[in-house]
Amino acid sequence: MPDSNAAAWPWVRSRLSALRPSARPGTVRPGSGAAVRTAVVTDSAAALPAAYLAGLAHDGILTVVPMPVMVGAEIYGEGEDDILETIAVALASGTGVKTSRPSPGQFEQAYRAAEQRGFEAVVSVHISGELSGTADAARLAAARVAIPVDVVDTETVGMAEGMAVQAAVEAAAAGAGCADVAAAARAQAARTRVFFYVPSLEQLRRGGRIGAAASLVGTMLAIKPILAVDGGRIVPLERVRSAARAVARLEEIVAAEAVPRPGESVRLAVHHFGNQTEADGLAARLAVALPDCPPAQISSLPAVLAAHAGLGVLAVIVGRGTGGGNLST
Repeated sequence: MPDSNAAAWPWVRSRLSALRPSARPGTVRPGSGAAVRTAVVTDSAAALPAAYLAGLAHDGILTVVPMPVMVGAEIYGEGEDDILETIAVALASGTGVKTSRPSPGQFEQAYRAAEQRGFEAVVSVHISGELSGTADAARLAAARVAIPVDVVDTETVGMAEGMAVQAAVEAAAAGAGCADVAAAARAQAARTRVFFYVPSLEQLRRGGRIGAAASLVGTMLAIKPILAVDGGRIVPLERVRSAARAVARLEEIVAAEAVPRPGESVRLAVHHFGNQTEADGLAARLAVALPDCPPAQISSLPAVLAAHAGLGVLAVIVGRGTGGGNLST
């Protein structure tokens, strides 16, 4: 499903327009005095908006490696037209849905392609190593190539990871070297929080993302959990007795977290799976509660995350930056 609020982030387009390199990577941009030396690679769990990716399509600075999803005996890659519908039907019918990390060979191919395009180094920004072996696959690939690769475990997921990727891209577009690009990604990841509600913990339990005991308690007591990502892991934040109260409490938690502090900017992303109307309503209420915050960007979860969260999930990402709407400094 396409992003329903691609216009929510005008600063992304304006910053990258000003920083965008000339057509060939490695060349000096007019007036910048610096070359684009570092490429950025990530995985599809970053949930980057389609409009954002389209704006970088000709720059060669960013590569997104798709994460595979297995539905029954079939293997799908992120971006295939019907994958989210296929997952939804499979979950509703009890068909097995599993995910896997990309292969080291996929990352090796991306790193070699960056080297061939003239980049001097790669920063590879990935989903939490506590939730996926993706960063490990990237490290294996990094050992096989001549170009230097700095693998960043963001210890987060979804657009929290995506915001770290965007910070890395902006730093790279400004001519930063590998160390500074990686530092920008790590700093942004550390300033970003993930809060979410799932109607059932069963899919997270099946995928090993939350303990069986927590899942059993939630099922037996009909508890609707509010969860967060902390230290790279999914952790319970609060237990609520009804779905309506859980969504209301999620809204309260985000509204309190997203109040801008002096000298800071805040932006939001809302993810959903099979419940866009509910996500739209949540985003609208957050816009009223947080008038100084840009409208949230709303999108479906990437397939690799939807497979674990299950239908009806609502996730909100709160990203902080320093001044002027720029989240990568």
